[in-house]
Amino acid sequence: MIAYKGDVLYTPTPDHFEVMEDGYVLVGDDGKVVATAGSLSALPVKESEFTVIDRSGSLIIPGFNDLHIHAPQYPLAGLGFDYELLPWLEKYTFKAEAKYADIDMADHWYRRFVTKLWQVGTLRFSAFATLHNEATLRLMQLCQESGLKPVIGKVNMDRNSPDYLVEDTDASLAGTERLIQQSRKLTPDVGFIITPRFVPSTTPELMEGLGELAQRYGLPVQSHLDENRNEIAWVHELHPDIPTYTEVYEHYGLMPFDRTIMAHCVWLTDRERAILKDHGVWLTHCAQSNMDLTSGIMPVRRNLDYGLKVSIASDVAGSHEPDMNRHIVMAIEASKAKTFEAGHEHDRPLRLPEAFHMATKAGGSFFGKVGSFEPGYDFDALVITEDESPLDLSPEERLERFIYTGDDRGIAERYISGRLIPKPFQQ
Repeated sequence: MIAYKGDVLYTPTPDHFEVMEDGYVLVGDDGKVVATAGSLSALPVKESEFTVIDRSGSLIIPGFNDLHIHAPQYPLAGLGFDYELLPWLEKYTFKAEAKYADIDMADHWYRRFVTKLWQVGTLRFSAFATLHNEATLRLMQLCQESGLKPVIGKVNMDRNSPDYLVEDTDASLAGTERLIQQSRKLTPDVGFIITPRFVPSTTPELMEGLGELAQRYGLPVQSHLDENRNEIAWVHELHPDIPTYTEVYEHYGLMPFDRTIMAHCVWLTDRERAILKDHGVWLTHCAQSNMDLTSGIMPVRRNLDYGLKVSIASDVAGSHEPDMNRHIVMAIEASKAKTFEAGHEHDRPLRLPEAFHMATKAGGSFFGKVGSFEPGYDFDALVITEDESPLDLSPEERLERFIYTGDDRGIAERYISGRLIPKPFQQ
């Protein structure tokens, strides 16, 4: 066993930080947390039974978990934000994703993407790839090689898309099933997630087939929901007999219980909230993306108070940076901005412990016991070093400064399931 010594911070609940200054996280040989304590003598095993790795003066925090990111869009970050969602997809996103038919190009950019997530401390994530089978498998293989533990989905889209980026329905389903089978053999640490792009780009036949695959293989599902008002209107035109956007996914078996991620959810109705709660869906709050593409501001406080599971996500390249500390900040600031809207004056803005919890334990719960230092949780951790300060700062204040102003240069080490993860692809 190993005991990691440092200033330990995590959020077992959203309301406060658990803090142990000069504390210890004891990790078993299986990579799971055995205990945390404020001193060696308080650990539940004899000192002779473990080794101490001393990171005194550094913060030790859970790694970040990003439940919504588009891997092929990484090169687009920072482009096109004078447009709303649908024209932005046409002008930039579809054209870029089409280029991933070239496996060498895909390999180049996916290496850069995986390395960047390692740099910024995003240790687990749920990513959209493209509709290209070979490139999607390459992304999964690169993640396996890197030591990161995401889930990856081949995007499915067979209508309302450019001619150069639309699939035959049967070929889309066959290719998806083939990838499911390949990934189980080739990338055991990287999961597959069923990924209809969104309702407008998937026919009823494709959605029904994907729902059957999700059930047959026991797989999770990810997609987009209620991001943009024009998008919602389009869904109603395409499915006039189904009352809400959410119920389209439900109708076609694309909301497996406790295994579904829906991104954005800016414009949910009360009816949709009830359905999402019943299905145990993770909502991903992509505050920066929703600002960049003029989509709106999720009423995050009301969703949390309703009992919905809400995590913070980046949505690169709907947003312009993958760094999860920046998205924690944007989620807090967006919740403050929401209180200036009529009818939301009394909503409580997010506090830092809540937003940190959303980016660590709430998102990590999709992967199991991940995102906290409670006993039995995987030791996914970041060791943070900081610039000096003229003030005598508490560990909470030092973390706050890293969240608001720090970057990857402050992340000294990254651990996943108790294993130190070096920078990928250095050979």
